Amino acid sequence: MKKSLVFHFLLILSVFDAFQDIQAQPLYSYVDPFIGSVGKGHIFIGPSCPYGMVKPGPDNNKASNSGYEPDTTVTIFGFSQTHVSGTGGGPKYGNISIMPFSGDFNQITQTSLRSNEIAETGYYSVLLKKWNIRTEITTSPKVAFYRFKFQQNNKAIKIDLGQFLGEKAILDSREAQQFVGSEIRILTDTEVEGYSRIRGGWNNGMAYTVYFHAVFEKPFQQFASWKGEVIEASQSTQYDSGQKTGALFNFDNLKSDSLKMKIGISFVSTAKAAQNIRAEIPHWNFQQTLAETQMKWEDLLHRIQISNEATKDQKIMFYTALYHTQLMPVDRTGENPLWTSSAPYYDDFYALWDTYRSSHPLITLITPSRQVDIVNSLIDIYKHDGYMPDARSGNYNGRTQGGSNAEVLIADAYAKNLKGIDYGQGLMAMIKDATVPPGGNEEKEGRGGLTDYNSIGYVSDRFVRAGNRTLEYAYNDYCLAQVAKGLNRMGEYHRFMKQSENWKNLWRDVEDNGSRGFIMPRDAAGNWVDSIACDITNGQRNYVRYTPLAQDWPNCVCWWCGFFYEASSWEYSLSVPHDVPALIEKSGGNEAFRKRLDTLFDKGFYNVGNEPSFLTSCLYHWIGRPDLSSSRTRQIIDKNYHAGRGGIPGNDDSGSMSSWLAFHMMGIYPNAGQSFYLITTPYFKETIIHLENGKKFNIIAENLTEKNLYIKSATLNGKPFTQAWIDHEDIVNGGELVFILDAKPSKTWGVEVLPPTIK
Repeated sequence: MKKSLVFHFLLILSVFDAFQDIQAQPLYSYVDPFIGSVGKGHIFIGPSCPYGMVKPGPDNNKASNSGYEPDTTVTIFGFSQTHVSGTGGGPKYGNISIMPFSGDFNQITQTSLRSNEIAETGYYSVLLKKWNIRTEITTSPKVAFYRFKFQQNNKAIKIDLGQFLGEKAILDSREAQQFVGSEIRILTDTEVEGYSRIRGGWNNGMAYTVYFHAVFEKPFQQFASWKGEVIEASQSTQYDSGQKTGALFNFDNLKSDSLKMKIGISFVSTAKAAQNIRAEIPHWNFQQTLAETQMKWEDLLHRIQISNEATKDQKIMFYTALYHTQLMPVDRTGENPLWTSSAPYYDDFYALWDTYRSSHPLITLITPSRQVDIVNSLIDIYKHDGYMPDARSGNYNGRTQGGSNAEVLIADAYAKNLKGIDYGQGLMAMIKDATVPPGGNEEKEGRGGLTDYNSIGYVSDRFVRAGNRTLEYAYNDYCLAQVAKGLNRMGEYHRFMKQSENWKNLWRDVEDNGSRGFIMPRDAAGNWVDSIACDITNGQRNYVRYTPLAQDWPNCVCWWCGFFYEASSWEYSLSVPHDVPALIEKSGGNEAFRKRLDTLFDKGFYNVGNEPSFLTSCLYHWIGRPDLSSSRTRQIIDKNYHAGRGGIPGNDDSGSMSSWLAFHMMGIYPNAGQSFYLITTPYFKETIIHLENGKKFNIIAENLTEKNLYIKSATLNGKPFTQAWIDHEDIVNGGELVFILDAKPSKTWGVEVLPPTIK
């Protein structure tokens, strides 16, 4: 008896020690905000709270989406309070720019090279070499907190309301941001307020206004303000007359070299910006704010614990991916200038076309309550703006890249039984998308080309992006049908399930590189389109034969004007997530489909940086070959992702590329809009998902080595588990999924019970 007690005590102690070892280093310390800052990642490197409204950081490139250029020979011109992360296209935001400097008090422009740059969770620091000024930043959700350390006299701070990203010499350039107006008011010797009003940007949006209230810890000695190019000493107000404004503040009376500054922002008013400071950072303790932000991230990152045996690089890649996934969309509840509502308000869906596939399913897994708020926000936008967005930024819908993909988020929430959503109202929003053409600017919202789609069963070549629109509308219709069925709206269910087969109307029996059948362009009369006009030379129009590998953009038509958006028919023809068995049949059966997938990857037709192919590496599951899904996925990750600054192989697109990585490193991947996850070999010997309902789900990979990369067998809660997919309900109920790994592919596991096709 005593021996048994001693044994159990030692066992508990060893488990406690192991847990302590796992927690010896906080998980947020594995986040590297620099990952994705080099190359095409376009990551925002400054500090942010989860889904934080304020995102302060350095700007040294007005053409950069994040404002950041990694080249250290490019000078910083300011630190603005609003940014997006990982996006493509034209920039947005970069509002309320501040710049510490020494001397040059009668000059508006100050720039400096940088060194000793540090980016960590909730923290950014850099040395401005020109004046030897150390600038540190942390943040709460709506307030930026700065700490400056000066080494020279003539200590000064500039607030520039005329700076922003995406400014071009040609006004009204497509995707350019344009200045509308600004105003600045010096209230006391420690307080300043005002606003910057900008329009345009990536979504060609209407004017948005960022209000600010700034507080200095210590009073300034003198100040000057400007309008246009004219600086006026001691002028306390520069009213909005359509010219750029700003102010300069001198702090030579400081007894120390250190100065702190808080900037609250608001999309409603300067009074609300000041209130945000009082509510979120009422003190001057920089370290306290930093610690609070780090703990917000720690709580979220801790929702998924990975084995301590994972390599340092794997931990950095995984937790940075979780971090990037939760930077956007932005929680602006209480900051909606357009209408008053009790519903949550989120902005910067940049864009659902990118994030619906893996980012939102990951948010659903980590914090389903957050996803409920996001979905409710989409429905509330529909109620007041008329349509749910596929993309939205600066309080303005736009633009659509393909489908009306808010449908997928609602269907995903419904399939995973998320509570607190008015699915009846959500269905009305979905039906609006599917039945009412948006008219006018079809890039803003709704379904462009809907008149074709609902009359002839596909989008013809008289509309841009006809190929991916047809495919995506078909999946959107499937998602609508599933919600309608759940609400016993059987008329809508049958109608939209039938329409979910519309992708077949563009399936042409042509052969390319050994595979038959591709999504190809068709005109409104039903004729296949064999060639496309490219350009005119010496009065002669040239034509390009349209093949499954043809790329009409951007050489023949504009980036947004091709038959497909950002991919070829080889990629898009595999994008039928609601009916893969029919896709396999159209392709000629299992063996032909396997060869088709092999050709896609082996010949380089697959684009790792493009969302339409996110599911493709797992399509082998539907022919009973999950081993091939595992090996293909691992090849993609090992070749294209790493823990360096160029470690994201494309625009992160608000966390899309990162969430794809995080899921696959855990060994599960969602089919968004449906309730199941496809299983591949995980990167970790153990993954613990701490669910929001208080339960835990463990994924254990026994015998995982560099050679043992195939699942031989599995058990779920101690019982044999033979399928290579798992339902969301099995995860949220808690439990343990155990894999036995081997060096050779199994001939039995995952072969017979294929992923479900819900009708």
